[in-house]
Amino acid sequence: MRLRRSVGLLWISSVLFVTACAAPSRPAAPSSSGAPAAPAAPVATGPKKITVAISGDPNTLNNSVARAGSGGVAGVDAVEQMVSAGMSLMDDTGVLHPQLGESVPSIENGQWRVLPDGRMEMTWKIKPNAQWHDGTPVTADDLLFAVQVGQDKEIPALGNAGFGSIDTVETTDPRTVVVHWKKPFILADTLFTYDFGLPLPKHLLEKTFLEDKANFVQVPYWTEGFVGTGPYRLRDFVRSSHLILVPNEGYVLGKPKIDEIEVKFIRDPAAMMANILAGEVQLTMGRGLSLDQAITVRDQWKDGKLGTVLSSWIAAYPQMQSPTPAAVADVRFRRALLMGINRQDLVESLQAGQSMVAHSYVSPKEGDYAAIERSVVKWEYDPRRAAEGLEAMGYVKGTDGGYRDASGQRLSLEIRTTGGDDLQEKTMLAISDYWQRLGIVVDSVVVAPQRAQDREYRANFPAFEEVRQPNDLSAGALTRYYGPEASLPENSYRGSNRMRYKSPELDILIDRFYATVPKAERLQVVADITRHMTDQVIPLGMFYNAQPTMIANRLVNVGPGGSSVPPAWNAHEWDLKP
Repeated sequence: MRLRRSVGLLWISSVLFVTACAAPSRPAAPSSSGAPAAPAAPVATGPKKITVAISGDPNTLNNSVARAGSGGVAGVDAVEQMVSAGMSLMDDTGVLHPQLGESVPSIENGQWRVLPDGRMEMTWKIKPNAQWHDGTPVTADDLLFAVQVGQDKEIPALGNAGFGSIDTVETTDPRTVVVHWKKPFILADTLFTYDFGLPLPKHLLEKTFLEDKANFVQVPYWTEGFVGTGPYRLRDFVRSSHLILVPNEGYVLGKPKIDEIEVKFIRDPAAMMANILAGEVQLTMGRGLSLDQAITVRDQWKDGKLGTVLSSWIAAYPQMQSPTPAAVADVRFRRALLMGINRQDLVESLQAGQSMVAHSYVSPKEGDYAAIERSVVKWEYDPRRAAEGLEAMGYVKGTDGGYRDASGQRLSLEIRTTGGDDLQEKTMLAISDYWQRLGIVVDSVVVAPQRAQDREYRANFPAFEEVRQPNDLSAGALTRYYGPEASLPENSYRGSNRMRYKSPELDILIDRFYATVPKAERLQVVADITRHMTDQVIPLGMFYNAQPTMIANRLVNVGPGGSSVPPAWNAHEWDLKP
């Protein structure tokens, strides 16, 4: 476990393949007369261009802004890693490496100091060649500005729970910043990264910050006018269509090898499959295809391969503030509903057996899972126990097989999920089917992608929202269960805790997790968090998602990423075979 952080196949019926496979040119063979062979014709080499597909239609190129309150847009996190850079970069194994910074702060190198009174000091040094895409040097003032914005309550979209642990920030010279922390915070070395406080260009955004905070994340900078520090810079941004990226020749880790990357926005999975098989797309990023769909493509795509990683989990999040029915807030009801679902069947039918049941928030594939395994409370498939649980709450099954309460009212509930995600929609329908078998009337609602951006609507789901969420222990991920992050009118529904679960016990544990530096003690806190969440069934975990990535054979140094790291983490190393 990295403690750093962050039913049926759909077949394409009408894809026409036109392939012309010419043998590569070879040098002329020597003549039998011994005369010199004619020189081989030079091989034409043009710009290296690739096309990447994501299933979302970005309204921003900043992932924190994209996911604030109403959930993210598929693929934005990967695009962000191509156009932005942090002081450090996390690889696909969870290890941090220097990016804009000269080094990653650590206890060993003296840049991370834990003081006797529990406070901390951390020092970052910017590389002398670090610059924004417009040629402006990256300075300590940009890092200071990022913290100022992140701590500003009027701009919650760029907030992070970790900012609450920061006391002051000082710039000791144009390339050095020292951050003083009020208390221990184990993810402090992820500050100024994609997960937490990515550097912001003060010279471009300070005026808006000072004069128009209400529209800070609405200005063109975040889209067509984006200026970052990453390996690629934005050349064109065509809404609802595509964007074009070209190399940032001044990138701190060296000029990228690909000359042009087109990122297509393809919402329809069938269209994405057709584009891959027709050779129009060489790489997919973010959740776009279900595993079934990806396997279908793999079996027909001779020019590419399928890579997978357990990148998230699928779960049903309960509404904990005035739910309908009120029984949703009762842990006995949630336990009964979970025991009424054959989740292993979902793994076999929806994940081709390549995943596993999500008994806990933390995947058994994580390295330190053994240390918390005994704390996991498992609710195995048992329809009889599920029925007993409902009846213990006073529900009575009628002659029609449906449960009714004491007043004779049919037990009914709504479960919803956002449209455009094949796996989420199939999972929701499967969950609904199992609950209907128990005797519950279920209304399954697919939320239109446009409506999914309505934060108030997303926060006020009546009973359950089936979602795909990170399953790592990053600062951003745990805020989904943190009381102060409840999505409410007073914070304009921007809190990341959309189910609005509030538990003083869990809040204390989450605070303790972020403040416990020694690993053994920290793992015990993780065990306590896991016990609380699984015993109280917050939320109802289904299975871990085997996230597919389609990769053309011509691509070099491209993989599926890590459990919480997009494939584009090393975009500067990507290359293309002739």
